[in-house]
Amino acid sequence: MLAAVVRNFNEDLSIETVPDPVCPDNGVVLQVAACGVCRSDYHGWTGEHPKVHNGSILGHEYCGTVVDAGPLAQHKIGDRLIAPFILGCGSCAACRTGVSNTCAQQIVPGFGAPGAYAEFVAVPYDHNLVHLPDSISPALAAGLGCRVTTAWHALTDRADVKAGEWVAVHGTGGIGLSVLLLAKMLGAQVVVVDIVEEKLEHARQHGADATVNAAKVDVATAIRDITGGGAQVSIEALGIEATTNASVECLAILGRHVQVGMPSGSGQMQVNMRAIYTKQLAFFGTRGMPSWKYPRLLGMIERGDVDIRPMVAREIPLSGASAELRAMNGPTSPGTAVITDFLR
Repeated sequence: MLAAVVRNFNEDLSIETVPDPVCPDNGVVLQVAACGVCRSDYHGWTGEHPKVHNGSILGHEYCGTVVDAGPLAQHKIGDRLIAPFILGCGSCAACRTGVSNTCAQQIVPGFGAPGAYAEFVAVPYDHNLVHLPDSISPALAAGLGCRVTTAWHALTDRADVKAGEWVAVHGTGGIGLSVLLLAKMLGAQVVVVDIVEEKLEHARQHGADATVNAAKVDVATAIRDITGGGAQVSIEALGIEATTNASVECLAILGRHVQVGMPSGSGQMQVNMRAIYTKQLAFFGTRGMPSWKYPRLLGMIERGDVDIRPMVAREIPLSGASAELRAMNGPTSPGTAVITDFLR
């Protein structure tokens, strides 16, 4: 099969013919229909993720059709499926109690296992996979495995956003745009923060109640002014110290900060603990979403309760992934890229 392989960090992925994946006994092999290019992949491509090395195949936001199934698999050849990027084992205490995204035995394609920047991907623990409705295109579905689902879990499970509350989102990449679209569906008011005016205009076109250009003003002060005292919920979607502190500092008393952005490098930050202490804030971490939450989210998308089409800005060939990763070295344009052509 053709795959995009990491050979040297910060250099173009190598488009190579590699062996087809072996089907796991407890899972399936998918012919990949689409795979998103995510900022988490960027952290692997730059050498900041300990499980990405020479020979790794990135790609954790994928959907496809089953072409091989193991003897213990729950799905069959021909099934059209999507998967959460975290594959829980299904038998540990975390999985049994509905928080499979915290499974200690989890497998994450692209980070320690071959990912979906390839024609085919092996998926163990296939009980995590969910049937993809015919009405949802592969390109649209690709972002569900990470960005949309992570945003949904952050808003509903961690922050418990209520209608009428102010939600601030720091960074309008895939996560930030997902937060905007989903928070508006929940009835929240949303203020979006970025340094790229084109992305802020894009956010306004898709429902943002207010925007803040972090290159021009003090973010926390601006948000407190816009919201009349601070946001009730703030989502950090970049994983850097400056936006984490802006997120904490923009909150109202008893506000909730949710750390969605994956911290780069060592993950160490200096965070304004005085703001957390004096305003009695809640500070949540979150990563992924359990697969049992998929049907509700898919149902809302099918019914048209939320339109996630603004997520996908461009469809690219496999050979185009390197340019997308390289672009993440600086400010990026609105929307996300999805690989839909795996033959070039």
